Amino acid sequence: MKFIKDLKPGDRIADIYMCKHKLSATTKNGKEYYSVTLQDKTGTVDAKVWEPNSDGIDEFDDTDYIDVFGEVTSFNGMIQVNVKRARKCHEGEYDPSLYLPVSSKNIDDMYKELLGIIGSIENPYLKKLLEEFFIHDEKFIDVFRKSSAAKTVHHGFIGGLLEHTLSVTKLCDYYCKSYPVLKRDLLLTAAICHDIGKTKELSLFPVNDYTDEGQFLGHIVMGAEMVGEKARQIDGFPEILKQELQHCILAHHGEYEYGSPKKPSIIEAVALNLADNTDAKMETFTELLANITAPGWQGYNKFFESNIYDSRMD
Repeated sequence: MKFIKDLKPGDRIADIYMCKHKLSATTKNGKEYYSVTLQDKTGTVDAKVWEPNSDGIDEFDDTDYIDVFGEVTSFNGMIQVNVKRARKCHEGEYDPSLYLPVSSKNIDDMYKELLGIIGSIENPYLKKLLEEFFIHDEKFIDVFRKSSAAKTVHHGFIGGLLEHTLSVTKLCDYYCKSYPVLKRDLLLTAAICHDIGKTKELSLFPVNDYTDEGQFLGHIVMGAEMVGEKARQIDGFPEILKQELQHCILAHHGEYEYGSPKKPSIIEAVALNLADNTDAKMETFTELLANITAPGWQGYNKFFESNIYDSRMD
């Protein structure tokens, strides 16, 4: 099998891929075509079916596995597959484990490292809260370890939520060493919990899409609610500490226009926002670079609001 990460312009492919998304559209001339996102465990690639009504194109839909014959081209500096034939596959023709994107890092090792950080928390109430989520709640743990951190932008793979959470937490731990004014236990607890609402906002793979609850409430509000509910189950949990922790979660996107219900009011919330933004943008750029077919200027990127340059070959 030729994995998506290894595709390059000029390649011909004749392999099975999962259809992550299929959209029927029309060209400027009114001609129908399909815009398709193909997926395997190494990533996704944009594909176009320019002749959807031809004999060589079977009916298929989202999450179907399809046997694709086509050519790899380049469009705006990114690879694209021109699909000539597509056949819907039957169960037994494919190994599902080859088509679900998974973190390149070991999930067990990352979780063990996260538990080690939880073990370093000294405040008994915050430590108890973290243990209730990450040690005692088996259902939550299972979903947390499998969840992605986003649908498309960054860490959009199995284990992505864990990888992002660990990175943000380690950045916050670094901040605490550099800026002693920060309350380490509060900041690290907030970092570990800041995106737990994504376990409810996004469905697990292979769908990895927004749930109804996610659409109505969003992970920030849900995460704050989850923390508040867990804190209320711990005898004597200080009310002001609960509110500070919830505030960090509610403010971790920093600005109203980025989805934060609150702007940071305490220094720990400022630190969490910076760490979250740093890891999200670095991972986004890393994933962008991984899909570039040629070095140099790549054109305008709406996420960074800039013309992106790949300097790795300089």
